[in-house]
Amino acid sequence: MKMKQPAILWDLDGTIFDTKDNHFKTWEYALNQHGFDLKKETFETYFGRNNHATLPYFLGFKPEPALEKDIVDLKETYFRDIAAQEVSLVKGVEDWLLEAKRLGFPQAIASSAPMENIQTLLTEFELTSYFDAVVSGEYLPAKPLPDVFYKAADALGQLSQNCWVIEDSLHGIEAAKSAGMICLAVATTHSPSELSHADLILEDFTQPLVDVVAQVSLRSGR
Repeated sequence: MKMKQPAILWDLDGTIFDTKDNHFKTWEYALNQHGFDLKKETFETYFGRNNHATLPYFLGFKPEPALEKDIVDLKETYFRDIAAQEVSLVKGVEDWLLEAKRLGFPQAIASSAPMENIQTLLTEFELTSYFDAVVSGEYLPAKPLPDVFYKAADALGQLSQNCWVIEDSLHGIEAAKSAGMICLAVATTHSPSELSHADLILEDFTQPLVDVVAQVSLRSGR
């Protein structure tokens, strides 16, 4: 039986990189510098969406553009400054990236993060060569709207039904499913029980990719 050849659309934060604590730390710092506090539960509720969609929830009001820019710029600069020392790869993810490339699966980043963050992390961890396209959703409608996944599929020249999204956030899972894509959820940010809308739930990437492809293809017929 010929192996399925899905195009894989990777989220970045919480999926390839374990960055949740770093994002909380840098959001908290930037907001504190402007006289605002950030509750952990509020952060966790909206983690996975882009900055423009997230910040009003953190502040409790929609900021003026100048304030938004000041907070976001400070937050992201700090994030990039500490990323190399404090961010780590999710267990097994580089094995998956390497195997997908060997098998000829198209791969793209489809992340809500700013492009500068994406490029910083990919370069720092020497992962750039694995991806055929890199798409930032910073200025697109935020997840759970599926725009970033549609754009990534277009960048790969793929139809939605041939794309498998790998996500960690509830908003990301919802976006992938609304786009008509298979969604694999990795339980780095949420418990497996919270990820039930995904097509398959993984603890990490230690299970071989070929086994997961066979398992998902059998379940979904795709």
